[in-house]
Amino acid sequence: MTQHTTCAPAGFSNLNCPALWRELSYVDGAWQAGVSNEVFAVTDPANGQTLGQVAKLGAQDAREAVSAAQATFAQWSGLLPQERSHILRRWYELMLEHKEDLAQIMTAEQGKPISESRGEIDYAAAFYEFYAEEARRPNIEGVTSHLPDAEVEVWREPVGVAALVTPWNFPSAMLTRKAGAALAAGCTVVAHPSAETPFSALALAELGERAGLPKGVFNVVTGDAAEIVGAWMNDNRVRAVSFTGSTEIGRLLYSQGADTIKRLVLELGGHAPFIMFDDADMERAVEEGIKAKFATSGQDCLGANRFFIAKGCYDTFCAEFTKATQALRVGAGIDDPDIGPLMNENAVAKQEEQIRDALDKGARLLCGGKRHEKGLLFFEPTVLADVPADARIMTEETFGPVAAIAPFDTEEEVIARANDTEYGLVAYVHSQDPRRIYRASRALQFGMVAVNRTKVTGAPIPFGGVKQSGLGREGSRLGLEAFTDVKYVCRDWA
Repeated sequence: MTQHTTCAPAGFSNLNCPALWRELSYVDGAWQAGVSNEVFAVTDPANGQTLGQVAKLGAQDAREAVSAAQATFAQWSGLLPQERSHILRRWYELMLEHKEDLAQIMTAEQGKPISESRGEIDYAAAFYEFYAEEARRPNIEGVTSHLPDAEVEVWREPVGVAALVTPWNFPSAMLTRKAGAALAAGCTVVAHPSAETPFSALALAELGERAGLPKGVFNVVTGDAAEIVGAWMNDNRVRAVSFTGSTEIGRLLYSQGADTIKRLVLELGGHAPFIMFDDADMERAVEEGIKAKFATSGQDCLGANRFFIAKGCYDTFCAEFTKATQALRVGAGIDDPDIGPLMNENAVAKQEEQIRDALDKGARLLCGGKRHEKGLLFFEPTVLADVPADARIMTEETFGPVAAIAPFDTEEEVIARANDTEYGLVAYVHSQDPRRIYRASRALQFGMVAVNRTKVTGAPIPFGGVKQSGLGREGSRLGLEAFTDVKYVCRDWA
């Protein structure tokens, strides 16, 4: 194990705080290289250039991180709630103080437009602010006793060590949403960020240390996901696991967690329908449809995949939506375009495969459809019309800047088509009829419904889906539940 002296690469010499650039893991309050001293490269998706070499830790290191978290659990959970609150609040303030540096780091490793990165830092920090307040309100519930001369109480207590596994598309917000709740509840944390975007998590660890987190409370372990997360899934000391990522990996973790009966929160894939009825505001529907499809370059589990448009306004919507799509600017995230690069070659290839399949089955290409001249990982914003139900893009998550549009006749038909998926994260509905809005909101089998708007997320709301889009909720007071156990106390004063 070695202590790290940070040195930001030349491309980041303009960071106001170069110490936020970290290339080693953060375990037990120290920056560590791991027992093997191996590293892996992280590249900028906009140009393929190497950003840095990050410590590649393995199973032994992962277990040592759990040992550190377990050793400090009693100290952290034993703090007064306001003491934990103060640390989370200070962490929130530090994130906002260093917002520009954190955004620059995120755009470099993830590729998203810099304005989106700045927005994500605000969003991410808000979870620490929210849970700083929730930490002050541990829920002790009085219950009317069913027994004579007895007092009954229900307590919520932290489960222990929580493992947090985060994706590359929102490298800061997915970590703070999980960590804020876990730490507020009194749990200690071991976290594994995506190998494609580790620098954002490491920068947050640096700020967490400055905020006053005791050593061992918050650990970031970089390296091979299978080794690290596999070790945590087999470790009895890890009591809860929160994962954001693909449904395929979620199924694997669900299975692996059975042997040790872990508490699981799974935020998995989405396949969001965007439904526009013929009484909707056309201009607003187009504007919100662009946001729902192309935010984060389409690499968002909340991204609208399937556009169902009422036949009475179908042609107009297709024309206006295509016009708006063609106006989107593509470029490197640092130049603040509308669309940045995709994360990797597999993501680009998936767009090509889904488009080819849709066209072979009769869809029409209205714009885009191929790689962009900006570089290998850039893809043209694309619109497909008349997409048949059996096209792959109508049954698989897209995770890219390709919109698939199809017409519908009746309300009953479109609700059935929207629900015809094993995913159930979010649905978008556009209508001005309050009775129709109510019926659709009730009938849609999704954990969240957005009506006449796109942005619905935030720290106070319960984020999550149904069916194979996941288990549990993140954010809001409900986000604390996965990290707490219920203890019932029945007391007699005899």
